[in-house]
Amino acid sequence: MPESTHPGIGRRLASMFYESLLLIGVLAALFVLPNFILATTSGIILPRPAIRVYIFLIFAFYFLWHWRGGGQTLAMRTWKLQIVSRNGDVPSLLQLALRYVLAWSRIGLGVGIVWALVDRDRQFLHDRLAGTKIAFKTA
Repeated sequence: MPESTHPGIGRRLASMFYESLLLIGVLAALFVLPNFILATTSGIILPRPAIRVYIFLIFAFYFLWHWRGGGQTLAMRTWKLQIVSRNGDVPSLLQLALRYVLAWSRIGLGVGIVWALVDRDRQFLHDRLAGTKIAFKTA
């Protein structure tokens, strides 16, 4: 039986779950520790909206850094997945930023994953809209 050219939804969801575990470490290093130091040394506690923006930016830096530098995060490497443009080339920074923002939106949080069940290539909606796709890592 020939292998599909598109990774299955289960494989991509497993990668997303693993990624969420790795992001706990990213948050500990880049959010919890600096904010703990800020609060204990100067008594400053960031307001909730600032915390949300800060976390959004931390994750944006993490994902865009990895996606732009090879199309993969550590979790994607583990599952042999890669983000590419529709034609298989390296996506532009604009495409990757759009993918990130859409993945955080209501499109990405549920609707985009359900979309993959009806999409002809089984891609998430945020990938379809950004002009990217998740593919098997080649060589």
